[in-house]
Amino acid sequence: MSEIRTPWGSISTKVNLFPIYYLIFIYGFVYILPFGKSFIGITWFDLLKKEDGPLEWLQFGQFFISSLMGFYIFYQSRKKRSVNSLIWLFFSLFCFLISAEEISWGERITGFSLNSVTELSIQSETNFHNLPFFHNILLDPSLHVLCIFLGWLGWRKWPNLSSLPSRKYSLFFLLVSLFFAYYDLSWASTVEHIRNDQEIFEFLLSSGIFLHFWENVKILKNSKK
Repeated sequence: MSEIRTPWGSISTKVNLFPIYYLIFIYGFVYILPFGKSFIGITWFDLLKKEDGPLEWLQFGQFFISSLMGFYIFYQSRKKRSVNSLIWLFFSLFCFLISAEEISWGERITGFSLNSVTELSIQSETNFHNLPFFHNILLDPSLHVLCIFLGWLGWRKWPNLSSLPSRKYSLFFLLVSLFFAYYDLSWASTVEHIRNDQEIFEFLLSSGIFLHFWENVKILKNSKK
């Protein structure tokens, strides 16, 4: 349970408040940091959110390590055919897939690319989420469904499934869905389009998943003591 200290006392919450502190730090401090262009040619904020920037590589690391932790949890489960165990397996495969997509299946490390894919990709990279049909039609709706399921529907409907993130991590997912809803709405309307800060918010998604997996690995290890 998180606790917020105020001059009038403490307020306890049932959710992890890191996403709030993180966004305050990013937009209230990093966003206005001076001298970025003098030292590195771009602002410190733009450095964080740029393609192949620190946040994108952190996301890769979190998704990849989460997949390993998930496979470990599945391997240690006694009932591998149970719904809970199968969700762990699916979740782990999903995290591995996302981590591979983040680095274009190794293209950004090795330089090797698959021409049949890069020729179709919006960003000319060896990944599938930038193929026109998926990127333009399926990507954002899929992200909304995923974040709402992980941040609200999952723990509310199936609280006994340890494979689904608990209410404690709901803000990590719901704030991502809120940002993309606002972003998509700005592009669908006649108002001015808002800036694309997707890497800033996608980091919350990967962090929520990572913390969920890490918590369950610790629970599993403690149960064996």
